[in-house]
Amino acid sequence: MSSPAFSTPQQVTDALEYRYATKTFDPSRIIAPAQWASLEQSLILSPSSFGLQPWRFIVVAKPAVRANLRAAAWNQSQVTDASHLVVFAAKLDMPQAHVDRFLALTAEVRRIDVAKLSGYRQMILGFTNNPEMPKLPWNTRQVYLALGFFMFAAAAQGIDTCPLEGIDPPRFDEVLGLQAEGFTSVVACAAGYRAVDDKSQPSISPKVRFDASEIVRHVR
Repeated sequence: MSSPAFSTPQQVTDALEYRYATKTFDPSRIIAPAQWASLEQSLILSPSSFGLQPWRFIVVAKPAVRANLRAAAWNQSQVTDASHLVVFAAKLDMPQAHVDRFLALTAEVRRIDVAKLSGYRQMILGFTNNPEMPKLPWNTRQVYLALGFFMFAAAAQGIDTCPLEGIDPPRFDEVLGLQAEGFTSVVACAAGYRAVDDKSQPSISPKVRFDASEIVRHVR
């Protein structure tokens, strides 16, 4: 596959400038199916350490469930008003069975003998079986990589998002039945379109960022 040339540097910057944590969504505006399919692909194609994908993304459409989640998210209106809501969940552990399943899939997709991945398998297991490396915090960090990809993919299409860490994970887990599946809620993200009167949008409340000279360090 050749390198895609779908954006100029300025278009990338424009998308980043466009994005902000949308506080008020327009409930009447719905993300088109083709665009939503693209956003789901941004989740599927997100990077993770070793490629293990220790996550699950729950797209919540049912109004009654979203209402219950809103009650477990400090009554934040984005939970129910945005076009779509995604709950980002992390795997509670990293069992050897998951590693082996991933390597079997790798061998299938790349059309190689899984035995050729034995060295890679031992390297992964040397990390995941280390009792001094708690798995949930590590898995959680992978989930945030996917969140970033999702938010940028949305901004690149003119779709607004709001990451929501102000949630009660145990209550989210209960509503969605996640613990029984071996996952726990980490963060949610609402996606849709900003209301015209949202006072948080950059045209009304400009972004506040420290100067690049202060936060970017070059080592030459």
